[in-house]
Amino acid sequence: MAGAGRIRCGIGGWTFEPWRGVFYPAKWPQARELEYASRHLTSIEINGTYYSSFKPDSWAKWRASTPEGFKFSVKASRFCTNRKVLADGKASMDIFLGQGLTELGDRLGPILWQFMPTKKFDYDDFAGFIDLLPEKVGDLPARHVLEVRNGTFNDPKFIGLCRDRGVAICNSDNENYPFIPDITADFVYLRLLSANDEIPTGYEAKDLDLWAGRFQSYARGEVPGDFTPVDRTGPPEGPRDVYAYVIHEGKVRAPAAAMEFIRRVDPDFEIPSD
Repeated sequence: MAGAGRIRCGIGGWTFEPWRGVFYPAKWPQARELEYASRHLTSIEINGTYYSSFKPDSWAKWRASTPEGFKFSVKASRFCTNRKVLADGKASMDIFLGQGLTELGDRLGPILWQFMPTKKFDYDDFAGFIDLLPEKVGDLPARHVLEVRNGTFNDPKFIGLCRDRGVAICNSDNENYPFIPDITADFVYLRLLSANDEIPTGYEAKDLDLWAGRFQSYARGEVPGDFTPVDRTGPPEGPRDVYAYVIHEGKVRAPAAAMEFIRRVDPDFEIPSD
């Protein structure tokens, strides 16, 4: 689309046994699953990093397995975010950021900082945390996104804080989490948690069209018309890159849904026919 950012659609992780024979062809080598997934999708959220760290060789291998133009997002370690006082987490943040992310090179996309549902909004607490977020990881630009899961974040002060610092707020479609569709950075990050494994494409066609239209609005720098921003002042309009991940509970149909979105919003991307 002219005057719009790039829309990338993908899934969380690439190693999941129920995808074998459903998304991955039967007898496809497990060691080459990332190679396959990264040629059928335009982004993947690395979420194993929430629980574990990895050696630089692993990050370098992930980069080498993906095609030019592909992007990873990376979920930050829980040791950085599961804290009473967030500003106390600098040492954990340094360990997480220093484990090898730079090996991804130009494949590095946003870094996702996910908070527990019990973590409530406190302005000073989150301002202190955001102050720790680096503008670069090594020589690579760092783009940060916060995923909050407590209703106290439905607060214009939180939106203003993130917008002032250029940090994105994850837009999650889950009835148990706050729904914050506001644009606060030069990119938009969505996690779609409501796909249905009983539907081969994860969503019915009308819902795929609905979400695809929302992605396109965001790519133009507009909050979708059927969403109500928490802070109505809004940012200046302008193109935004969009990262949208299908990450639902069963997640068997997540790859199929992500590919359906790609067909709707990124017609220049050719999904291999296998």
